[in-house]
Amino acid sequence: MNARAETEGKVEAVEVGVEPKPTRRRRGKRIALMLALPLALLIGGGYVWVTGGRFQETENAYLQQAKVSITSEASGRVIETKVHNDRPVKAGDVLFRIDPEPYRIALAEADASLAAARLNVEQLRTHYSQAVAQQRMAESERTYLQTQLDRQKDLSFKGISSRSALDEAERNVRKARESQIAAAQAAAGALAALGGNADMETDNHPSVLAALAARDKAAYTLKQATVRAPADGIVSQAASFKTGQFVSAGTPLFSLVETGETWVEANFKETQLTHMRPGQTAEVVFDTYPDQSVEATVESIGAGTGAEFSLLPAQNATGNWVKVTQRIPVRVKIDAKDTDLLRTGMSATVTIDTKVARGFNFLGTAVAAE
Repeated sequence: MNARAETEGKVEAVEVGVEPKPTRRRRGKRIALMLALPLALLIGGGYVWVTGGRFQETENAYLQQAKVSITSEASGRVIETKVHNDRPVKAGDVLFRIDPEPYRIALAEADASLAAARLNVEQLRTHYSQAVAQQRMAESERTYLQTQLDRQKDLSFKGISSRSALDEAERNVRKARESQIAAAQAAAGALAALGGNADMETDNHPSVLAALAARDKAAYTLKQATVRAPADGIVSQAASFKTGQFVSAGTPLFSLVETGETWVEANFKETQLTHMRPGQTAEVVFDTYPDQSVEATVESIGAGTGAEFSLLPAQNATGNWVKVTQRIPVRVKIDAKDTDLLRTGMSATVTIDTKVARGFNFLGTAVAAE
């Protein structure tokens, strides 16, 4: 009875009590499972590391469009304006007009001055012809008087003519010689007034050229009384521009944001530029349209970091220097033609495909992607 109770107690102890020790095979499986997870994570992480680094991304990027200050090259009062703030315009569209009457009068005066200059050239040509005729007459007169002098000398030598007649003939020759010199100088002066060429075209004369330039300037100024849009874009900061306003030449009036050329300036860390080159493809996602991506192309890489072009560049040659990763602007050109919904200054995320993976950097190698 006691032996049976003792046996039953041992059986209950086995069923209710401690488990039997696991076998060596089951212990090996557990160790393998424990090592498999870290190994898989190590292999996966290594693969990501080796194949990563091809796509460089930054959120420090903003849309850029050229901004032009609209000015007038002519001063005057605005008589008509077609400017509306934040409205699109096309290249050549009339923005506003300045009172053209003063410039029309100036053009009429320039036309009159041009006609007077042409008339003056014709008068100079006539004066030159007269001077040449006077020179010929003086030469002929001198030749005649020289002949008379020679005759008087022969008669005086033969004792037929008096000494006073000989003196008179000599005096006449000297006077004719001086008149010939004066006529030659007058002809030379008249020719110089014609620019040294009596056959010169009237409109090639310097005075006429000056009058033509003044006339062209007056015509150009009259044309500038009508101000047109220099390019396609959107008018901005024109809310206070009204008809009747007096504008001065060269004074900025409002702005035009050009939409013909759009790019994104992405500020990448200097450590991201290792394999970045102009011509590489990029993808731009604007914060305004997070579900739409725009294709782009790397156009250029900045000449220096932003700190180098700041108003007060950092002075690193100090004792408390701390190394900070610098950023360099990268210009990414938008390939899309329809950019009407884009506005300058928009935030964006830029991803550039360098086509070069990180590879085994610790071995000094990189992997070029196809």
